Amino acid sequence: MLVADDNPVIGDALRALLETEPDIEVVAVALEAGEAVALAELLVPEVAVLDVRIPGGGGAWMAREIRRRVPQTRLLAFSAHSDTRSIAQMASAGVSEYLVKGSPNTEIVAAIRRLCANSANGTE
Repeated sequence: MLVADDNPVIGDALRALLETEPDIEVVAVALEAGEAVALAELLVPEVAVLDVRIPGGGGAWMAREIRRRVPQTRLLAFSAHSDTRSIAQMASAGVSEYLVKGSPNTEIVAAIRRLCANSANGTE
């Protein structure tokens, strides 16, 4: 799994949360969109957790680029913004799940597991 968030505290918190799960491995944390795209190409993660408002191109650009370059990677948006415009932009860029920061840890883990299950089944 790849985490992309410009706030290092969020990235570290997600890594700490997810690495307690025996079936989830965080392979990298990126602080900006271009870095996330490059890491996705290099590491081909099963899932990428993407911030919506991130420097270096923004969340929608980052999602589109990862979908284009690494189409097997499933995408989850993780944002402080829950407005319909942000959600629609990310959905049109290929994001399958959208969670608002502050969601319970169990919801975050469940969403990632759903994406992994869909990846294993070959579905979106």
